[in-house]
Amino acid sequence: MKVLVFGHSGQVATELRRKAPEAGVEVIALGRAAADLTDPAACAAAIRAQAPDAVINAAAFTAVDAAEERRAEAHLVNAAAPGAMAQTAAKQGIPLVQISTDYVFDGSGAGPWRPEDPTAPLGVYGRSKEAGEAAVRAAGGVHAILRTSWVFSAHGANFLKTMLRLGAERDRLRVVADQVGGPTPAAAIAAACLAIAKGLAREPGLSGTYHFAGAPDVSWAGFARAILAAAGLPAVVEEIPTTAWPTPAPRPLNSRLDCTATEAAFGFARPDWRTGMAEILAELEGQNA
Repeated sequence: MKVLVFGHSGQVATELRRKAPEAGVEVIALGRAAADLTDPAACAAAIRAQAPDAVINAAAFTAVDAAEERRAEAHLVNAAAPGAMAQTAAKQGIPLVQISTDYVFDGSGAGPWRPEDPTAPLGVYGRSKEAGEAAVRAAGGVHAILRTSWVFSAHGANFLKTMLRLGAERDRLRVVADQVGGPTPAAAIAAACLAIAKGLAREPGLSGTYHFAGAPDVSWAGFARAILAAAGLPAVVEEIPTTAWPTPAPRPLNSRLDCTATEAAFGFARPDWRTGMAEILAELEGQNA
């Protein structure tokens, strides 16, 4: 199976390239030089040129706070480009997997969000991703929109790596405790995307919107404590409310995602983020050895 991946050096795209051989998949990963997501026509042209068996869009404008100022760019990358990909994939008769986010919800309540629940994003980033979802659905092709949350890995910038750095520099870390969600290893997302692409190729009727997030749900403060403990760092985590850590873009308080439909359709359960965390820490330790 030949899979065209938009994204090359991001967390999920990196893991897609790493996981492809064991999944028996040929991955062609396109970075910005090969397919600039601010040029939706170029993305569509790349699909036509590569003629893949499936497309996975692992690229996005993910700078949540910067999106508040760079609205046009966020919309191009997160909405217009996926729409162009979806239209072309539909014309070519190939499935598209579009990675989306918990930020399409407003974070109210305390129960896990289901795929069919109404969306109400709080900021520009969430609205641009919501528009991307709508564009993919409107194209009418075989697709899966996979919403995930709190992505972390040994690559790039993410919460785990930030906690390791700060935990080595400071005795006390102030971390938000009233935002709750499922930390998700990028490697698990990559494996899920490949499995979904194969599943859609076999059974197009599985098209739809799905959730995939790590388990168990935890607060950012709880996640931070687990990271520091696993890494053997003595820094103390001081719990603070979101109001004590203001940001340009509002964050959802409740990012819990109900993933039961994903398991029913594709057969894989929520990954345990603690296992993923241990594997990532071992990888980082190996890099520093």
